[in-house]
Amino acid sequence: MIKKPELLAPAKDLEKLKWAIFYGADAVYIGGTNYSLRANANNFTMADMASGVKYAHEHNAKVYVTVNIVFHDEDTTNLKEYLKDLENIGVDAIIFSDPLIIDMAKKYAPKLDLHLSTQASVLNKDACKYYEKQGVKRIVLARECTEYDIKDIIENTTCEVECFIHGAMCTNLSGRCVLSNYFTNRDANRGGCCQVCRFNFNLYDSMGNAISNDSNFMIAPKDLSLAKHIKEMIELGISSFKLEGRMRSIYYVSTVVNVYRRLIDMYCNEKQDDAYINKAIKILYRCANRDVAAQFFNGKKGEQEQYYGGRKEDSNQDFLGVIKGYDNDRKELIIEQRNFFKKGDKALIFAPRMDDYEIIIGDIYDEDKNIIDAARHPKQLVRVHCDKKICINAIMCVNFFD
Repeated sequence: MIKKPELLAPAKDLEKLKWAIFYGADAVYIGGTNYSLRANANNFTMADMASGVKYAHEHNAKVYVTVNIVFHDEDTTNLKEYLKDLENIGVDAIIFSDPLIIDMAKKYAPKLDLHLSTQASVLNKDACKYYEKQGVKRIVLARECTEYDIKDIIENTTCEVECFIHGAMCTNLSGRCVLSNYFTNRDANRGGCCQVCRFNFNLYDSMGNAISNDSNFMIAPKDLSLAKHIKEMIELGISSFKLEGRMRSIYYVSTVVNVYRRLIDMYCNEKQDDAYINKAIKILYRCANRDVAAQFFNGKKGEQEQYYGGRKEDSNQDFLGVIKGYDNDRKELIIEQRNFFKKGDKALIFAPRMDDYEIIIGDIYDEDKNIIDAARHPKQLVRVHCDKKICINAIMCVNFFD
C-alpha cells in the first residue's frame, strides 16, 4: 500500500498559515520572534502561535516551530522558558540544528518532537543513526542529497525522513555559508542572510585579469523543483515533502501547495496525469519567475543548475484577486482585486478540491453595483458574472494557458 507523505508548507504569519492549510498542507512550519533563521519575516508572537496551533489542530494539521539558529552564548537567554511555552501551547515539533536543543528540550519540554533541521547538513545514514540515538524523531535531509542517498538512509534507519521538494537553494552547503557575515556582517546562521549568492560580481581570472567587468557574474543556483519526480519520491518512502518559502506571498503559498497537493494525491490514488504534471511545471515557474532544476536529486550537478551570466526574474501580475463571496441572485462573484483586470480578460480560478475553472471577464461592477471599466484599485471589492458558484478564498489569476 502506498504511504502518502505529509505535505509541509511554510508560513511567515498567521494569515499564511491559514491559507496553507486551506489549500491542502498537512502541516506548516513557522518561526517565532527569536531563534529562527528567517529573522526578516514577520514571524509569530507566542499569542499568534497559540492561535495558529489551535486553528491547525481544528483542521487536522500540525505545526512545527523553527528553533534552528546556531546558538552563541548570548542567544540562550530565555531559551528554557521559550521551549516550555511552545510545549504548553501544543506545538507538535521543533526544528533545530544546534545539539544543545536536544538536552534542553528533553529536560524542559519533553512532549515536543525533535526534527533535525536541514541546517545540520545530514547526508548519510550513520549521521541519521547518531541523531536517532539522541531521541530525534525526524531528519530534514540536506538539500544536497541524491536519490541514492535518500534511499540508503531510509532503508537503513527508522527515523522519519523529510526532504525539500520546491524552493530556493543555497549556493554553499546549506547551513554552512559565511558569505553574508563576510560581506555585510549579517549572520546567515542566526537568521540574517542577505543572499550574497544573488549579488552581481565582476569576474577575474587567476592572474587578476578581468573576464567580466560589467557586474553580470553571479554564483546563484536555480530553484529546486521536484514536480517531475513525485512518483519516485513517494516510492522511496519519504515521510514529509517540504516546501521552501517563509517569506512568500499568499499567492505563492496557495499556488505551490495546491499544485503539490494535487500531484501527491494523483499518484497515491493511482490517477497520475502526465498532462497535469506538464501544466504544474508551468504554474510553478510563473509563480516565482525563476528557472528550476531537480538539483542534486539525480546526482552531482553542474553549470546547467546554476545562474552564472545573469538571470531574468520579471515580476508578473498574474494574481488578479481573491473570491470573497457569491451572489446567488445575480450570479456574480465578489472579488477582492489584487492586480489590474478589465472586461474581456481571460482568467483562471483555482481552489482546493476543485478543477480549475476558466472565465472570460464580462461587465465589472463596484460595491454599489455600478458598472466600471476595469478593476484598478488594490483590494477593491468588485463583482463579475459567473455561472458557477465558487468557494470563498478561491484565487483568480491570469489564464496563461489560453
